[in-house]
Amino acid sequence: MISLVQCAFGSEASGAFRIYAWHLSKNTDRRTVDTRLSRCGMRTTVVMEPYEPIAMRLMPCVSSISLMSILLLPACQRQENSPARSEAAPAPSPETRPATADDQDQAEARAIAKEAYIYAFAMLENYNTLYKQVASPQAPEYVGGFGRFRHYSELYTPDNHDVVTPNNDTPYSWAWLDLRAEPWVVTVPKVPEGRYYVQQWVDLFTYNFAYIGSRATGNGAGSYLIAGPGWNGDKPAGIKEVFPSETSLVLTLTRTALNSPGDIANVKKIQEGMKLQPLSSYLKTPAPPAAAQIQFPPYDAEKAHSHDFIRYLNFLLQFTQPTNPDEAGLMARFAKIGIGPGQPFDATALSPARLAAIDAGVADAKAAMAEKAKATLSSNGLFGSRAFLKNDYLTRAIGAEKGLYGNSIEEAWYGGYVGDGNALSMIHFSKDALPPAKFFWSVTLYALPDRFLYANDLKRYSIGDRTPGLKYDADGGLTLYIGHASPGKEKESNWLPAPAGPYSAVGRVYGPSRAAIEGKWNLPPLQPVQNPTP
Repeated sequence: MISLVQCAFGSEASGAFRIYAWHLSKNTDRRTVDTRLSRCGMRTTVVMEPYEPIAMRLMPCVSSISLMSILLLPACQRQENSPARSEAAPAPSPETRPATADDQDQAEARAIAKEAYIYAFAMLENYNTLYKQVASPQAPEYVGGFGRFRHYSELYTPDNHDVVTPNNDTPYSWAWLDLRAEPWVVTVPKVPEGRYYVQQWVDLFTYNFAYIGSRATGNGAGSYLIAGPGWNGDKPAGIKEVFPSETSLVLTLTRTALNSPGDIANVKKIQEGMKLQPLSSYLKTPAPPAAAQIQFPPYDAEKAHSHDFIRYLNFLLQFTQPTNPDEAGLMARFAKIGIGPGQPFDATALSPARLAAIDAGVADAKAAMAEKAKATLSSNGLFGSRAFLKNDYLTRAIGAEKGLYGNSIEEAWYGGYVGDGNALSMIHFSKDALPPAKFFWSVTLYALPDRFLYANDLKRYSIGDRTPGLKYDADGGLTLYIGHASPGKEKESNWLPAPAGPYSAVGRVYGPSRAAIEGKWNLPPLQPVQNPTP
């Protein structure tokens, strides 16, 4: 049975997604969501799981289902103890005595903890990446510390198992900046016309606060200033634009389009032309005093998603000062349970009643996130700037949970399918409904459940408008074929080979049209081929 997903989720840190459905087992990991729906006497299981690029990680937080893709399956085993299935903690049993001031105080603490955990969630997931890339030299994700690019330019093949659901379109470049002492200058080279690239800049809140690249600033060479909070200097000579950040620590996730295996050298040349330097170095002036060395607390997933989230949040809030005026009241409220920039947090010093209240609030937050996730049927609106998200912290949390570092919708649109390669299927675009991409589009196939590229004789792992030999229909439309068996020699130019079993196919539209952004354009359904060519 084929199931259509009109908007998929995933970690757009890699521009890719995991979308799949399968029979659950006792080995199903903790982020699996099993929802039982009654339909025609059957039980319905839907699974959608985001991932983080460079290395898989378990995110011990509430996970979600997407009702965009529903695959009817026989009854499946439930994983009852998964943290992702957290329910709201039950309230204490009612007592005969009237509520005391302490009861009211703990009820308030519970409500504040719920609100604070939702607020912190995206920051906690961001810190998971920050710690590995900046503070953990032994981690495979380590980029070398602040102020250094780490470029990835290899073309992924089925032999590459370092990254799940790899993006074959745009290799990544990662870098973090510490803006406490002074701003930094990012310089980009002239990129040939027709070559897509983008530098997405993300702050500690996970807001996309700046874009440099083909869509936003063009393909010309130039230097741009990334400035932290409190910097009020004039734009230096030679700087095209100043991008202010609310936080002192920021990340760039840079993508450069790779057109073919023979194109890797060109991608490397562009990546090598990207430079980072402190403003004083750019201006050739004396450097200001260095900022104090940061003592990063080791990231522990279990602690980060328990009452100890407060410890991590307090650490991160040091780098978000001054507080955004819109959040002054919120921070005053959070302070009632020990939240504040740089404040210590020791759970063992709390009374049992207060700790129980905070734990209950965390559970309430996870339950609220689960409900929100069930109702979130599109990636539109999950990622963007603070102004775009309008301080909607629950939406911000769901965006981080479903796809950490998702691109703003104006940069890239994502959708996809799940299917079974034993049945030859097709995707038909009419002439007036081809993927509306300013730059390019593609569909990449992943075998399930491992989510790696599928090895095939054609060595074709994705298909799109850049595929050599792609044939359009006589009327200007386009028909793609997905399946294990060939659709016939005449149609193999448009064939994306699939395993003889389940797969996911992810569509990416770079530089989507206004119609796609507004949800007026969607992928057509994945349809069975009624009479395959022998």
